Amino acid sequence: MTNPVVLVTTEYTDISVDCGTEYINVAIKFCPVMYTGYNESELILNNVKNNPDCRATLDTTVLPPMARFRFPINSTNACGSNFVVSNGVFSDFSNIEMVNISGTVQSKDITTGTVTYNAELKYYYSCAYPLEYLINNTRMDVSSSSIAVKDNNGSFISTLRLRLFKDINYTQPLIMPTLGIELRTNVYVQVEATNLTSQYFVLLDRCYASISTTPTTTNFFNLFVPCGSDQFTKMLVNGEMQLARFSFPAFRFTEQQNQTVSTYYLHCITRLCEISTCSTFKQCSKRKRRDVVPLTTTPSPNGVTEATTITSPAIVIRSENGTLFPLRENKMNE
Repeated sequence: MTNPVVLVTTEYTDISVDCGTEYINVAIKFCPVMYTGYNESELILNNVKNNPDCRATLDTTVLPPMARFRFPINSTNACGSNFVVSNGVFSDFSNIEMVNISGTVQSKDITTGTVTYNAELKYYYSCAYPLEYLINNTRMDVSSSSIAVKDNNGSFISTLRLRLFKDINYTQPLIMPTLGIELRTNVYVQVEATNLTSQYFVLLDRCYASISTTPTTTNFFNLFVPCGSDQFTKMLVNGEMQLARFSFPAFRFTEQQNQTVSTYYLHCITRLCEISTCSTFKQCSKRKRRDVVPLTTTPSPNGVTEATTITSPAIVIRSENGTLFPLRENKMNE
C-alpha cells in the first residue's frame, strides 16, 4: 500500500508583515499550515516556546484564515527577534542609520516515531526602521512628535514621544488652533519613553524654544538648563519616571512681533538614565555651568545614554499685547 504524498510549497504570498510604529504584526495563511499537518500552536516564533505573548492566534474571521503573531519592536521583549544596526541601503547618499528587526516562524513537528511525513515550514520576516527618525508633523491639529533612541552600544531601545497638553493632569492634548493660543496660556509638556525596560528613566537635560524647526546654535530661548531654569518654567517630573513633565506660559518672540502669529518649536535634549544613575547625574554640585553648550551637554557616564534632541510640533501664539521674549544668541538665560 502506498501512502499518499501531499506536496505543500510555501510562497511569498503565504505571509504578510506589517511593520508598525510600536508593534510588528505577522500573518500567515493557515490553510497550508493545516494541510501540512500542523496547527497554530505548532508554529514557533524564533524558538520561543514558553512565552504566551509570542504564540500564534488563529483568526477565522477572515478568508483565508490566518495565524497571527504580534510583538513589540523593542529589543527587550520582541520574542527573540534579531536587531542589527547598519547604515541602510542608501548609505552612499545618507548618514541615517537603520535597525533591521528580523526572525523566523518555524513549524514544530511533534511526531515521536523514527520518521515523519510532515514537511518543515519556515517563514522569514524582516522590518527596517530609521534608528533616529524624527517625525515632525506640523499640522495644526497635531500635538505630539516622536523619535527613536539607542543605547551607548548602538542598540535600538525605545521611542521618545513629546506631547503638548492644556491641563496639569495631562489628560487633554493641546490642539493648536489655526489662529494660535493666547499669550500666557499654560503649555504642559511631556516627554515619554515607550517600549522601555524598567531599568531606565527619562531625563531632560535642556529644553529651549526657537523659531527654527531644527535644533539651532544661535537664536533660542532657554526654558531650562541643567541646574537652572527660566523663572516662569515649572519642572514637574524629571529623571524620576519613564516620562518627564514641565510647563511654561505661552510667549511670543520679539523677532515676530509684527507678524499675525508667532510660531516656534521646543527642542528638548533628552537622555535615558539607569535608575541608579539618574539622581547622581542630576546633582548640580557635580555639573558645572560651562558643561552646558547650545547643542551638546556633558559626556555620558555609565548608565546614561547619549543625548537625543526631540522637537515639538509648532506652537502658535496669536497677536496680542503681552510678554515678548527676545531671542538669545549663544548664551543662557540669566
